[in-house]
Amino acid sequence: MSSDQNLIEQLGDRLSGLRGRLTPNVGMDTVTWFRAGGPADALFQPQDEEDLAAFLRAVPEEIPVLVVGVGSNLLVRDGGIRGFVVRLSAKGFGTAEAISPTQIRAGAAIPDKRLAAVALEAGIGGFHFYHGIPGALGGALRMNAGANGVETRERVVEVRALDRQGSVHILTNADMGYSYRHSEASKDLIFTSAILDGYAEDVDVIRTKMDEVQHHRETVQPIREKTGGSTFKNPEGTSAWKEIDKVGCRGLTIGGAQMSTMHCNFMINTGTATGYDLESLGETVRSRVLENSGIRLEWEIKRLGDFERGKVIEPFLGARA
Repeated sequence: MSSDQNLIEQLGDRLSGLRGRLTPNVGMDTVTWFRAGGPADALFQPQDEEDLAAFLRAVPEEIPVLVVGVGSNLLVRDGGIRGFVVRLSAKGFGTAEAISPTQIRAGAAIPDKRLAAVALEAGIGGFHFYHGIPGALGGALRMNAGANGVETRERVVEVRALDRQGSVHILTNADMGYSYRHSEASKDLIFTSAILDGYAEDVDVIRTKMDEVQHHRETVQPIREKTGGSTFKNPEGTSAWKEIDKVGCRGLTIGGAQMSTMHCNFMINTGTATGYDLESLGETVRSRVLENSGIRLEWEIKRLGDFERGKVIEPFLGARA
């Protein structure tokens, strides 16, 4: 194979017959909400689950395959991502429907906010919290996304997924191994859909709850900025923002990256931030909190890809405590 061939050209006929869109050298700054990060070797957008399975069977296992959602809580490093990035299409994976008076079947690419709207239309309660989560269901399933006192694990009945060989798996709620902002499901699984369960509730009551969620977001979160949502998970017994505020990191800026002055557990790209700026800022905050209180803040934002040569960032900036 020629060293100047892109990944799609290298695989040649192995990818023939796929119906989805294959694109080489995609800048991840066009995908993530941070609008920062280096390129992926290639992007595949499958038309449906069958197309995704065919792709997974076609790509040699030594080539990495990484699925991303809408890019809302994703920080991509400036060296980019090796192998394929998969983004599920809205047409093939972004629909939802009520299948009983309390249950919804939803594709993994449906935006969380749209899922909340489907539940509202069906008079199914327990999904209002998704109205305030800026992501898609696949990511919510993976990280047990939650807000306003409700978590995804409270709604999940079963999750449908494909493994790296393109085989289908059905995971129960227990199989997902949920804990705070985490699931134990294999990282190799790509979620394609889920059955979720709520409860019958008056539409006006649901709408009021959704309005409250929206009001809360607009008044305390920098939702109109280039941000990735909550940067760090809440430590046990306290809130991440409180610990960040204690060490004077509200408004802290490195390059084009800043901890929001509105909500200091939100990191924003003020316009020129690189992946390096953003991760440097996050690790600076972590190191200062660790030094002050001994608390080791855990990233809630997913960081992916390679560092640029000479720009490796050590966790906690190498601090020990």
